[in-house]
Amino acid sequence: MAEEGLIRFVAGPEGIVTPDLARKLPGRGLWVAADRASVDLAARKGLFARSAKARLTAPADLSDQVETLLHSRVLQGLGLAKRAGDLISGFEKVAAALGSGKAAWLIEASDGAPDGRRKIQNAARKSPRPARLLGVYTAMELGLALGGENVIHTAFLAGRGADRWTLDVMRLSGFRPLLPESWREEF
Repeated sequence: MAEEGLIRFVAGPEGIVTPDLARKLPGRGLWVAADRASVDLAARKGLFARSAKARLTAPADLSDQVETLLHSRVLQGLGLAKRAGDLISGFEKVAAALGSGKAAWLIEASDGAPDGRRKIQNAARKSPRPARLLGVYTAMELGLALGGENVIHTAFLAGRGADRWTLDVMRLSGFRPLLPESWREEF
């Protein structure tokens, strides 16, 4: 399996399995597929200890820890992209980026109004290069990460930054849906 679809874990100092999302912690890496079922199975069956050939304990909530860490990492990636100039916000700017095919991702606040979401989706459908959709964060979470108030519509512009960020989003998708359940009937 490609490394992009895996999550690295290491043995912590107390013999506890620790997620290493940035892949920078010292020690021998223990790699598991980036989905809840695989992490739960590895923890339940003691596969981390077998792979490390050492006594290791996996916390019962390990997959929840990974989900929380990935959720934060993806949100922090948006903040970094904003500072790098790879992220734009606001309905008109996002619609223009979608219309020109420059947007790789459309990030919508999960608690945004359905009519605004429909309007921006219509602009996305007309795009020469379709953007992927993410609806995991609330307007308040997006506002805190991006330094604005009431952030509803955001676009991540195509480029290397979007490609790297997409890897984390894909790993997050193994732990939670990228769109709220209430959006299923809209799309």
